[in-house]
Amino acid sequence: MAVNWLRKAVGEISKIRNNMIGMVTTGGGNTYTLDSSRVDYRLARALYKNDEDSYKLGAGFCKPIINSKTGFMGVPSFLAKEEDEQEVLDNFFGSNRSKMSNTHKKALMEGDCLVWVTREETDVILFPETKTKLVYNIIPNEEVSQIIRNPINKNVEGYVLRSTNEWIDENGTKRKTNVTQKITTNQRIIKLEGDTVPGISNLIEETNPWGFIPIIHFRNEADETRLFGESELESIEPFLKAYHDVMLHALQGSKMHSTPRLKFKLKDVAAFLRNNFNITDPVKFAQEGKSISLDGHEFLILTDDEDAQFIEVKSSTGDAAALLKLIFYCIVDTSETPEFIFGVHTPGALASVKEQMPVFNRTITRKRDNFTESWQRLARIVLAMTAQSEGRKFSSYATELEWEEIDPRNEKEVAETLDLIASALDKAVQGEFLSVDAAVEFLKEYIPTMKDYRDEGSDEDDEYTRIMKNKIVRERLADGALNLGEKEDIDKVLAGAAV
Repeated sequence: MAVNWLRKAVGEISKIRNNMIGMVTTGGGNTYTLDSSRVDYRLARALYKNDEDSYKLGAGFCKPIINSKTGFMGVPSFLAKEEDEQEVLDNFFGSNRSKMSNTHKKALMEGDCLVWVTREETDVILFPETKTKLVYNIIPNEEVSQIIRNPINKNVEGYVLRSTNEWIDENGTKRKTNVTQKITTNQRIIKLEGDTVPGISNLIEETNPWGFIPIIHFRNEADETRLFGESELESIEPFLKAYHDVMLHALQGSKMHSTPRLKFKLKDVAAFLRNNFNITDPVKFAQEGKSISLDGHEFLILTDDEDAQFIEVKSSTGDAAALLKLIFYCIVDTSETPEFIFGVHTPGALASVKEQMPVFNRTITRKRDNFTESWQRLARIVLAMTAQSEGRKFSSYATELEWEEIDPRNEKEVAETLDLIASALDKAVQGEFLSVDAAVEFLKEYIPTMKDYRDEGSDEDDEYTRIMKNKIVRERLADGALNLGEKEDIDKVLAGAAV
């Protein structure tokens, strides 16, 4: 097999990135170049969907890689300081959880996902409870033409969006309008080119009422040297191409050699043809280009020292199986994805869960940290827009994120772990070499419903107060049962005296 795929596997996604732009000169005479190249979004989506012909046999790994990381990441919950702020965040993000998950998936797959929060008027018939609402919009990455950054502090000062709107007028004629939007902290400019859209001006200039840009850029593997993010598929793309080429070669060889060939060892060819196919003149038969067929010949007549056998290829794929296995593990290691995600056989999958899951947990934690700042800024935007539009005042726009715990164990394993920990802590407290406070604080890491053991600065009950209340209730119930027993004994004595 030719090894052209080794030379071609140079990273098509990265290769098709745009040329670098945006050079900034720093002190000391060094030149800092900001990489403004971008992922080939079309190819990334094609690999995820596995509809790119040149990757068909290898791109099937892409969807499990992206979906597994998106699923284990989940979406964050937002914790605010005030109840009013918490209510706003719960209402907005609670109704957009699917879009939040799609934000993670899009950022992992394409490297970038831009979210634009807008306040739009609602249909009064369908939404009589409110006239306006905040809308969670995901901008297609191809529409982001330019990100304007301050050359000094690198802060984003504006976005330029370009899109094409194709529509049909009342006469049935196809129309095409190019829309360019420039959004900055102070204004929003919309320019239409091409066919005029009825009822819409070709140039719209309006003031940005918020005083900030309500757009958040989620960048996967964000880096100060790159303006845009990096797709999870970039690093494994050469292996996907190699896997496709090796598999294709193996399948072609299998198709070629899968049909066995019949081999004859004959001493007298003329006698063999005469006895089995009634051919009296083999020379004439060959000159006329005729052929023989085994159809209808359940057995063949052979003389002594003659033989017939089928020739079969023992392994039509040769070393392809070992090479495919090597490429598969290159994909596993490079993508930082456990092999059981791809559905390997059960014994290997069980071993992979125990051995690879802790490493995968760290990967998911790192991914969550990568997007934390963007989610917190998005929460600030929601609170700020709500405060301005509804005339409300919040003490702070700061929030904390809470992620769902990643736990591959089943309920039985969790219960066994908790039982062992509780027994060990109880023994340590009884042995007087561990305080109750320390034991409870340690146990709190395993029981999410537990509160801080002692929290004197909070108006709410801490875990110590809850334990004391439960103890008082149990003692009252015990006293009540004791009093009831004494009353029954007294009644029996009085009944006996009366007799």
